[in-house]
Amino acid sequence: QVQLQESGPGLVKPSQTLSLTCTVSGGSITTNPYYWSWIRRPPGKGLEWIGLIDYGGNTYYSPSLTSRTSISTDTSNNQFSLHLSSVTPEATAVYYCARGRLYYSGSFDPPDYWGQGTQVTVSS
Repeated sequence: QVQLQESGPGLVKPSQTLSLTCTVSGGSITTNPYYWSWIRRPPGKGLEWIGLIDYGGNTYYSPSLTSRTSISTDTSNNQFSLHLSSVTPEATAVYYCARGRLYYSGSFDPPDYWGQGTQVTVSS
């Protein structure tokens, strides 16, 4: 059973970088054919996909966030991280990490395992 757990600061000041880590247990983040994703839900809104990193370290970001987003892995600790720079209060949301399956065609399934989510508030 794969389990994911988000961690990081719950409060970030505007213009700073939001950094979160997802710790994975029950499976390696380098296992083919899986990807590891960050998704958020702003208050009163739907889910917004931020980006993903696959088992080989390739990254894909939402076009609206790509200039400010970085996702990386720490394979020794079986973790992956999100860094979102120059945040504004609009980045306030519950942030989730999740796992899904990639296909050779480049398509991918929706995530099948999710973390419980962590609230991040951007405020001075």
